[in-house]
Amino acid sequence: MTDLEAALRTVVRGEVGFDVTSRALTTMDASNYRRVPRGVVAPRDADDVAAVLEVCRARGVPVVARGGGTSIAGQATGTGVVLDFTRHMNRLVSLDPEARTAVVQPGLVLDRLQDAAAPHGLRFGPDPSTHSRCTLGGMIGNNSCGSHSVAWGTTADSVRELGVVTARGERLRLGQGWAGAPQGLRALAEAELARLRTGFPELPRRISGYALDALLPENGADVARSFCGSEGTLGILTEAVVRLVEAPRARALAVLAYADESAAAEAAAGLLPYRPLTVEGMAADLVPSATALPRGRAWLFVETGGESQGEARARAEAIVRAADVADALVVTDPGGQRALWRIREDASGTATRMPDGSEAWPGWEDCAVPPERLGAYLRDFRALLAAHGLHGTPYGHFGDGCIHVRIDFDLLTEAGIGRFRRFSEELAEVVVAHGGSLSGEHGDGQARAELLPKMYGAEMVALFERAKGVWDPDDLLNPGMLVRPAPVDANLRFAVLPRKPVDVAFGYPADGGDFSAAVRRCVGVAKCRTTSVSGSAVMCPSFRVTGEEEHSTRGRARLLHEMLAGELVTEGWRSTEVRDALDLCLACKGCRSDCPVEVDMATYKAEFLHHHYAGRRRPAAHYSMGRLPQWLRAVARTRTASLVNALAAVRPLAWAAKRLGGIAPERDIPRLATQTFSRWWERRHKAAAEGDLVILWPDTFTEHLSPSVGQAAVRVLEAAGLRVALPPTVRLKRVPGGDGTTVALDPMSLLRGRSRVCCGLTYLSTGQLDRARAVLRRTLDLMEPVLETAAPVVVLEPSCAAALRADLPELLHDDPRASRLADRVLTFAEALQRLAPDWAPPRLDRPVVGQTHCHQHAVLGDEPDRRLRQAALLSGELSGGCCGLAGNFGFEKRHFGVSASCAEEQLLPSVRGAEPGALVLADGFSCRTQVEQLGGVRARHLAEVLAEGMEGGGV
Repeated sequence: MTDLEAALRTVVRGEVGFDVTSRALTTMDASNYRRVPRGVVAPRDADDVAAVLEVCRARGVPVVARGGGTSIAGQATGTGVVLDFTRHMNRLVSLDPEARTAVVQPGLVLDRLQDAAAPHGLRFGPDPSTHSRCTLGGMIGNNSCGSHSVAWGTTADSVRELGVVTARGERLRLGQGWAGAPQGLRALAEAELARLRTGFPELPRRISGYALDALLPENGADVARSFCGSEGTLGILTEAVVRLVEAPRARALAVLAYADESAAAEAAAGLLPYRPLTVEGMAADLVPSATALPRGRAWLFVETGGESQGEARARAEAIVRAADVADALVVTDPGGQRALWRIREDASGTATRMPDGSEAWPGWEDCAVPPERLGAYLRDFRALLAAHGLHGTPYGHFGDGCIHVRIDFDLLTEAGIGRFRRFSEELAEVVVAHGGSLSGEHGDGQARAELLPKMYGAEMVALFERAKGVWDPDDLLNPGMLVRPAPVDANLRFAVLPRKPVDVAFGYPADGGDFSAAVRRCVGVAKCRTTSVSGSAVMCPSFRVTGEEEHSTRGRARLLHEMLAGELVTEGWRSTEVRDALDLCLACKGCRSDCPVEVDMATYKAEFLHHHYAGRRRPAAHYSMGRLPQWLRAVARTRTASLVNALAAVRPLAWAAKRLGGIAPERDIPRLATQTFSRWWERRHKAAAEGDLVILWPDTFTEHLSPSVGQAAVRVLEAAGLRVALPPTVRLKRVPGGDGTTVALDPMSLLRGRSRVCCGLTYLSTGQLDRARAVLRRTLDLMEPVLETAAPVVVLEPSCAAALRADLPELLHDDPRASRLADRVLTFAEALQRLAPDWAPPRLDRPVVGQTHCHQHAVLGDEPDRRLRQAALLSGELSGGCCGLAGNFGFEKRHFGVSASCAEEQLLPSVRGAEPGALVLADGFSCRTQVEQLGGVRARHLAEVLAEGMEGGGV
């Protein structure tokens, strides 16, 4: 233990983390920069903050305040001690509806304040797109804005008082009339009144530099306002009194379509006299699908408010009439508005990938110009991009003249970094020529501070340095930011990554086969750190349970980044830090769809486990549950399912088996079917003579644990006019017939005996990738004659369908048969929709509850299921989130608590709160098992429900 760590542990009541994991998780924010801290402290109160400052000042160690870590300019990173306010100092202290104020701690997430204010008809005005995870302290530090700034301004406009601890331990209460000003600040300002009155550009989004003009007497000598946007360089915020605004009772959203972004930009300023709540712009390059938007290539999202829905709509329609648009759409439905806003909010992530899949980066993320200059500025900006051979897609707050953009800088080579620097210098000059600010929302940090003399001149920058000296004479707080900054091209986070691709098992086709590029996908916008899930979203269930950064997708990606860097995490694939962080990853694949840049942590986890345990003994669960298909096939061959069930019912024997297999003692061992689905098929099934051929996949769970699902699916598919066959069990020379038992086969297969197709899911989830490859190649051998036909493959278990559709071609990327099989995979509902569009399901007229399988949500999509339920008159929405069982995860020792907590988030409450007579639907075996073991209710696959209704039975 170092002297610094020992001293901090002596005086701080909060957590002190100098371990590798704590430091690795805070090396980066959402910027291009990386700094390795000496340690991390999670203070419990202002006394802890003062104690940390005293210890660090005595040793000359810098201190950096950090909220949600979503800053885009590098100001939330540092080489000294990082203060993490999200763990303890995250409370809403009080809320006064009459005064329309709230007292907040710096680690409070914005959405939690909005949730508390909403019942009173109030809200906090600024709302960055990261509102679900950014903190009030970070917003004050950066003077954040958001989409509603045309109505409610910046964070500085919403601050009344600030509680601050200075670097030398002085506790100040900042406000107007010089309240709380440190000694020397007033004298400094009053000696420079002329410069303060003339040296700052007039525009709504001027965030760059220190807001010293707030200290002018005509501006109320507002010390709190001048502190906003200081990026933690002047003092450490411990409490804030903020203003709230009245939220409109109703809102409407007008989406205005234009031919291109320049036309949208030119139109934005003209809409401001109509007093809209937002004027947001984006172009088609950032929209995955424009089907929900009016016809055009660029759009303005203009929100209006009113006392009633009619009033809000009337204002929106007035804007549509006044605007010169190619097309328009007005939406008053809250759900529809949320769906449209998600398109805009996800742009901060989706902009990190160009349309061709290449990488793009922040750095010039949020310059701002006067709104009336926006069109001209965009043209000059585009010309500068072209001159440097760069590309980017602008979007953002057009009504305030603030543009966000990610640019495809090459930050990996010396030549590329040189071009990055030259472009930065030239763009700064373009911004200044248009009367703009280098930062219009996210602050200067390291990304722009070096270039502030271009905007303010050397004398004003020198005044900034003198102001910093008044507040922080020892330069203890966030040095290298705003004044005496580090160069714009120093400390780039990519410099430490290996230059040659790492040898890996998966193909990573979207990242050119480069695991480093896959890990670089995480840019830190931290959508995975949301504390509650809405709608059908899944990501990131373990973080929502623990609240720990290392259990978020971002945290795990940061640890993998540091593993590749090899500076902090030094053991490579053998790293225990990475292993422990990934241990609570449920491999739900939610990040694959919910993360704006489609980080796929389930695949990264499988990759890591594959290398981590290469040539080593694995956890017991990897042998028991990771090789589940192998054990279940042995039971089926020996016909000992009844014996196994009987032994599992004996508590001492079950306890011993669970202990030996690494299974949580709280879990019941599922009962095995005494007759497998395939045996039922062979003995009892009469094949349909006509109809399109479909191959029904006998996955491990349907085959051995829930054969009733397969039987029901056969009945429904045949009733829909389809001819069902099972995959071959021997290598065939000829296409299987309608009964699935064609006997023309490869003679050598007789020597090998019968085999079964398998998606390899359990081997994939436990990182046994060599075994997964072998299993999948054998499967492709069996399926090869099927692939010569046009027959689709219907998979009933969502996790198996996702493995075949996504994991198979990525793992066997060198086998063309893999993608051919992946392209054939259909879910049960997809098969009925595509192959039997005229078939009418039974009209059940029942409410349903349950959960959409997380793999279905992430990989397969559930729209066909929704339509099928609607056609069957099954009303109600299935919940999002993750059931928490997640295959082997919830059965493993030490995971039961997290597993149960995940289930309690949405699934179990929806089941308990269901209407009388409601059906519980869950297509995944894990989901059904979780509902049964924790909720005491039997859930069913949609195929079972339809089969029973079709046959006239009660459902």
